[in-house]
Amino acid sequence: MAATMHSTRSTATSTTAHAAKDYLPVLARLLMCSLFLWDGVHQLRDAAGTVQYMASLNIPAPQIAVWGSIAVHILGGAAILVGFMTRWAAALLILLCLGTAFGVHLPAGDMENMTNFYKNLVMAGGFLYVIAFGPGAFALDRKRSLT
Repeated sequence: MAATMHSTRSTATSTTAHAAKDYLPVLARLLMCSLFLWDGVHQLRDAAGTVQYMASLNIPAPQIAVWGSIAVHILGGAAILVGFMTRWAAALLILLCLGTAFGVHLPAGDMENMTNFYKNLVMAGGFLYVIAFGPGAFALDRKRSLT
């Protein structure tokens, strides 16, 4: 009887761990990509305002940089969402996060700026996990590797 209880408990633990490996990565990808998709759409809806903001930060060629930023946010966010070329998308978004953190939010003294600085570092850390462990079970990358 003890062996049966242990076997049942082991199966339940195994099923829980398997479900976590399947569902948690897709939830993490959804949460992480939402910021980039939202920001990309926001920049697209007010490209002129984004150009002005970039110019105020002394970003070179803000009229061109805005379109690169929009593309990276939307395409990178969408790739993370569906799990397509996930590790490459995560690497691209790490560069965006670190560039934004150190290029825009680093000047100390402003609490909102420092909050955004650390938010970008945390997002970069999350994307490092995506690179290290992959997109999880529910991803286009996974489906491509099975065929």
